[in-house]
Amino acid sequence: MSLANGRQYLAIPGPSVMPDRVLQAMHRPAPNIYTGALIDMTATIVADLKRVARTAHDVAIYIANGHGVWEAALCNTMSRGDRVLVLGTGRFAQGWGETARGLGIATDVIDFGYRSAVDLDRVAAALRADTGHRIKAVLAVQVDTASSVRNDIHGLRRVLDETGHPALLFSDNIACLAVDEFHMDDWGVDLMVTGSQKGLMVPPGLGFVFFGPKAAAARENADLVTPYWDWRPRAAPERYYQHFGGTAPTHHLFGLREALDMILQEEGLEAVWHRHAVLARAIWAAVEAWGAGTGIALNIADPGARSHAVTTVRLPGDAGTRLRGWLEDQAGITLGIPLGAPEDEAPGVFRIGHMGHVNTHMVLGVLGAIEAGMLALEVPHAPGGLEAAAKAIARG
Repeated sequence: MSLANGRQYLAIPGPSVMPDRVLQAMHRPAPNIYTGALIDMTATIVADLKRVARTAHDVAIYIANGHGVWEAALCNTMSRGDRVLVLGTGRFAQGWGETARGLGIATDVIDFGYRSAVDLDRVAAALRADTGHRIKAVLAVQVDTASSVRNDIHGLRRVLDETGHPALLFSDNIACLAVDEFHMDDWGVDLMVTGSQKGLMVPPGLGFVFFGPKAAAARENADLVTPYWDWRPRAAPERYYQHFGGTAPTHHLFGLREALDMILQEEGLEAVWHRHAVLARAIWAAVEAWGAGTGIALNIADPGARSHAVTTVRLPGDAGTRLRGWLEDQAGITLGIPLGAPEDEAPGVFRIGHMGHVNTHMVLGVLGAIEAGMLALEVPHAPGGLEAAAKAIARG
């Protein structure tokens, strides 16, 4: 017998839960892709994407996932033999670096480990050592979806400025745009990439590259750019199809328009940030309560370096793997697998996604099911996790 019958809940860190309204907006016949309402709607989408990113600069839309926009960002700014500095804090900055190496770009990697944020002093030292300014860009993730760390992107700009280094600042916000606070222009970010399937609450398939004047200038000399990845016609198309390098992703656009209305017009971006912060603190409170003397712990110890989009949890032994299985079989909840964790630790790790279309009862439901699973599997844990989470939400 299983208690999982009923609506399943995907509590992984992307694709996130899609609102029914977004799915309903997509459920329509194919539109005219040459003239009319679709073209007008796309103009509003571009403007609102910039509002979410807090930028006055350009955005290019790709029919791609995050790996696609990693490549688009590099192809428009780099040449073969250029060098980038990759700041590893889990898995995904390293992945961006692997894409760079595949394109013939040299990479210097600073690995800060699976449980720590970027150390700004170490970055400053690496930039000062680069006296010839061979490093053309610094690649970082604001949130690493594997480790659940949140990096100080504004601080990286300060380091670049203080060291007088001309490298571009690239930020991967795939996990956290419209979740964790971000101000592209005020923080001095030259290029930012994100995708549709997390905080933007749309099915996977759309990728976005936001780029400022310095990144646009780098395009002048980039020899990796190809016709499809070229962001110039996408950001300033003479004909509508150039936005997308061909046929528009029509139904994704309808869904995105609905999601942007929910974020900007109805809830408000600052309120969205606050909601995610409160719900994240509830999860942290529960895990910290369960962990008293038991070995259960949050992967990121420093609260100031934790993401509001995803939380990576560590349990002793293979309890993480067993708990994930129990939740799927008996509670209808799917948790995230242990990406990037050291091999000997991975069986004890799971991730909770809490990004996008998520609220109090969804988070408390996941936490309640996790506690039930620990009881069923006799995973040692201290009492009070749910009460701690409820108190965090009550405080708001």
